[in-house]
Amino acid sequence: MNQPPQRASPAHIPVLAAIHAAAFPPREVWGQDAIGLQLAMPGVFGWYCADGGMVLGRVAGDEAEILTLAVLPDARRRGLGAALLATAMTAARAGGARSIVLEVSVDNAAARALYHRAGFIETGRRRRYYADGSDALILRAGLD
Repeated sequence: MNQPPQRASPAHIPVLAAIHAAAFPPREVWGQDAIGLQLAMPGVFGWYCADGGMVLGRVAGDEAEILTLAVLPDARRRGLGAALLATAMTAARAGGARSIVLEVSVDNAAARALYHRAGFIETGRRRRYYADGSDALILRAGLD
């Protein structure tokens, strides 16, 4: 990773959508409209790395949620995901959140390892949550 994450604004929507499209299977991709709608919602924040990663999160009361985190396939295993996750957790804490949740596919071992290293623990499961029929694990971490 060459550059630290930068705050995303509506001007970055095309870049965020391109990263998301390259990082996820076609049926899981968020387009520009979806990303724009998310960024416009109260409490939502976004960060991106010019090296090829992005994260969207939301703070609601004392809880935050990672809405999506994506890293380009050829930029993986270089610390981008960890930097984006740490930045999102810091932003959530600054926004008043005391805990943070996310969903991750049971089949995404690399993401599950990243979240485990960041202190997330499994708190539930959503059966057949993703378009491919895989389950989502619900993970939570404290921000205190």
